[in-house]
Amino acid sequence: MNATIIFIIVGIFVSVLAFVFAAWLFLWVKRQPKANDTIETIGEYIRRGALTFLRKEYLVLAKFALVLAVLIFVFLPIPIWKGNFWENLTMAITYLFGTAFSAVAGRIGIEVATIANKKSAHSAQIGIQPSFLSAFRGGAVMGMAVVGATLLGVCLVMWITGNTTMLLGFSFGASSLALFAKAGGGIFTKTADISADLVGKVELGIPEDDPRNPAVVADNVGDNVGDVAGMGADLFDSNVASMTAALVMAASLDKAGGTSYVALVFCYAALGLLASIIGVFFAKMGKTGSPTRALNMSTYITTGIFAVFTLIATIIFGAVWKANPAVELYSAWSIYGAAMVGLFVGVLIGIVTDYFTDDSKKPVHEVAKASETGPAFTIISGVSYGFLSVLPAMVGIAISALVAYTFAGMFGISMAAVGMLSIVGMIISNDAYGPIVDNARGLAEMGGLGESVIEVADKLDSAGNTVKAVTKGFAIGAAGLTVIALLGAFMSEVNDAIAEINAAAGYVVHQALTGFDVTDPTVFFGLLIGAAVPAVFSAMLMLGVGRNASRMVAEIHRQFNEIPGLKEGKPGVVPEYEKCILIATSGALKELIPAGLFAIVMTLVVGFVGGVSAIGGYLTGNIVSGLLLALFMSNSGGLWDNGKKYVEAGNHGGKGSPAHKAAVVGDTVGDPFKDTAGPSINTQITVVSLVSSLLAVIFLTVSLF
Repeated sequence: MNATIIFIIVGIFVSVLAFVFAAWLFLWVKRQPKANDTIETIGEYIRRGALTFLRKEYLVLAKFALVLAVLIFVFLPIPIWKGNFWENLTMAITYLFGTAFSAVAGRIGIEVATIANKKSAHSAQIGIQPSFLSAFRGGAVMGMAVVGATLLGVCLVMWITGNTTMLLGFSFGASSLALFAKAGGGIFTKTADISADLVGKVELGIPEDDPRNPAVVADNVGDNVGDVAGMGADLFDSNVASMTAALVMAASLDKAGGTSYVALVFCYAALGLLASIIGVFFAKMGKTGSPTRALNMSTYITTGIFAVFTLIATIIFGAVWKANPAVELYSAWSIYGAAMVGLFVGVLIGIVTDYFTDDSKKPVHEVAKASETGPAFTIISGVSYGFLSVLPAMVGIAISALVAYTFAGMFGISMAAVGMLSIVGMIISNDAYGPIVDNARGLAEMGGLGESVIEVADKLDSAGNTVKAVTKGFAIGAAGLTVIALLGAFMSEVNDAIAEINAAAGYVVHQALTGFDVTDPTVFFGLLIGAAVPAVFSAMLMLGVGRNASRMVAEIHRQFNEIPGLKEGKPGVVPEYEKCILIATSGALKELIPAGLFAIVMTLVVGFVGGVSAIGGYLTGNIVSGLLLALFMSNSGGLWDNGKKYVEAGNHGGKGSPAHKAAVVGDTVGDPFKDTAGPSINTQITVVSLVSSLLAVIFLTVSLF
């Protein structure tokens, strides 16, 4: 049995261990004390709304996936009339396999999040520590399920097919579902959030989660479908894509004389999941501690565990490779160095994001202070700090790519992405914690648990906002390194096809790709279009939010005007929550497809017009522009959100003051930035990179120029 098979089996074993641990966490959360009848009733509204949306969304996406699977079967890896029937069929099946795994991970996340929110709200009556633990362990179920599904899926595809090209199909399945799930969930959640804030806080001056507001339940549903199911699919996609890019290049290195590079990728991935399991198990918070510090500390501990585990593995691999010099194309230590660079930069991006979005830091205080002068200054200061926050992260990604390339070429960059995503189990756990405590805060207010309990929930929610911003920055940074590696995978696919074409012709038909010269008109053509796509993609999503929110605001006004006693809060008068949920659902499903299709269609247009050189430029422009916009929007949105919470905590006039109203406007602008467009962009750049790699041979042989 060779090393690759051994580590595939190890990967499957660790995946199963993650699922067992997730089941234990789920049962632990379910065993926590039951909340009061009001919270249970509203919590059931939220659960039913989230599952209804997810069911309808998955039905739409299933139809889309089936159509795409047929096209893949006909055309990929090469047109069926020129290639191998079974290879095309396998590619279509692995594509569907990737979409199914991504969908199941999102469904598991929704199931536990809509239980953990009630448990966390009830536990807040006892204290901040038990409430924190209920929310964190609920989020950890999602973390373990997503990463376990990632590793299991990749292991099974490699074990069954033995073909890394099939992994591109699996990864494309994960990415295409993530693109639409994140976009749809983001449109839903921000439709409800913006509508609830504009009518409730700005117009009527009622609390954030006042049960009189018809949109508050839809807002809480949106937290789950956007930040739990959507973000889970997003990080599932990034993790699969990073492993795919690394394995494609590792397989090429093994063909060139190595025997263990594929095994090393599986080894690092399995150790990353194992480190996350240990980190989650021991994560805790003191009775009077800071939830933000507890979440960050658990991340740092997991990072340290992974670094130690991979150090031991590298020593073993290094000893084996030293005994067999033929496999030392890159040393084990070079690969370890590349992975550690990625890991370090991931932590750095987290620290930078924390600085710009934490309500205890200067940028949030400055934006809150600017709100005293009016909403225009709230917007100006938030945009300015958002742009400032981009530089450290972009420099970090650039340096990590450069250093990793120095260590081990393009394979080193792919291993830096694997290293950055090695602790993604902990990252997703932290991320899912955010919407759970956000829901818990709303349930505490709607359940009448009192100001002291709401204050506890607010502290947890503020930490959740910061950590959500950190995880979004982490996901964006990881996507950046991953798509740079996928650019290498694209070149590898093209050069393999060129070698086959030249060999069949007996002379040089195409020159091998060694890079992309921006002075080449076809490359520059692709570069400009690629840079524009993320901006248009973002605009389409945010315009969708705006259109949908306008419809919901009109519905909220109708209910307040037509339902007697609703505005006054008379006993027994309940809003028609389902009407707002229906508006958010139908609007999100209507708006989610066009933006995703636009990105895919533009990739096809550039490829068929300019060929592989234009696609190289297109991917480069898309990566740079996409990373900048995604980081800017994610951080600005988190900054405005916590700026609002800082004012609500009693600073600069507190709730109801002019500064508060201005801060709410800033938060409303930031909502689609941070929860719709920003985090969807990193999925978009991954999708177009995978489409380019899958169609590399077709773009090489069929193009206008």
